[in-house]
Amino acid sequence: MQNRTFLQRFISAPEFGPLVLLIAELIVFTSINPNFLSGLNISNTLMFTVELGMIALAMTLLMTAGEFDLSVGSVFGFSAVIMWTLFNVVAMPMWAAFLVAMVIALFIGWVNGVYVTRLKVPSFLVTLGMLLVVRGTALYITSGFPQRPQSVEGSAFAYALVGDFEIGGFRIYMSVIWFILFAVITHYVLNQTKTGNWIQAAGGNAAAARNRGVLVDRTKVLLFMFSAAMAAFAGIISSIRTASANPNSGTGYELEVIAMVVIGGTVLTGGRGTIIGTALGIFILRTMRNGIVLIGVPGLAYNIFIGAIILGMMALHSWLERRHNAGT
Repeated sequence: MQNRTFLQRFISAPEFGPLVLLIAELIVFTSINPNFLSGLNISNTLMFTVELGMIALAMTLLMTAGEFDLSVGSVFGFSAVIMWTLFNVVAMPMWAAFLVAMVIALFIGWVNGVYVTRLKVPSFLVTLGMLLVVRGTALYITSGFPQRPQSVEGSAFAYALVGDFEIGGFRIYMSVIWFILFAVITHYVLNQTKTGNWIQAAGGNAAAARNRGVLVDRTKVLLFMFSAAMAAFAGIISSIRTASANPNSGTGYELEVIAMVVIGGTVLTGGRGTIIGTALGIFILRTMRNGIVLIGVPGLAYNIFIGAIILGMMALHSWLERRHNAGT
């Protein structure tokens, strides 16, 4: 295995399949509709993509540790409701309302982590229950109606979160900058730090990791908190951009995020994850959503394509894994 060529190592990497698929998507959609790669379409696609992508970055770390978080979609909508309720009704400054919403999200993540690590309840069940609690709370607070935030025009804090600027006619949104920042940080943590080793060890073999001194429970609790915080951050950014805090916002996001992570090459059972692969998975799904609309395919057919991609990528990852284990 040590004598394998660079090409063999590249092909056997978990990121290879997603990269090929993304390139194929770009070629197909551009050949059908040249406007697919226009500056305006790329800017708009990135703006929507990175909000969900931030959650996927945190989910990658959590799934690498062998856990799931099905409550991220509800936290996405709930956190925006909390912030705008404090801002509109309590007249709290936006930055203060933002901090309160983030602290509440961290608490939600901490509760998830405690249930999983101390009470030994499977994360699937814990976060499913939390999904219902958080979504129900958001609906109760708003009586089921979307909130319309007061104008934040001229707010430096809002601009730092969702502002935009142009470079050579190409519009760059601050959310893209935040996504790149978080992607770099999570990639570094997972691959270059002791914490990253702990995350992979916790997902690979938790019992063996504990015997080697890894703080498995603490690591998982922190990852649940990070997952909830990223969902809250993404939800708040989305609410500022759309000038609306909908208690139903984020419905179904948890499954799409997990699909992004799995398509990117993170092992579903834990132990190995890739931030680069997740970034590719993010753009594969969101590019597919944007592309099928531009080429005239009914948007309701989106799930058909996504299901086919998931099945195809799982078969490819399985094949690459067998080749990797065989040393070919």
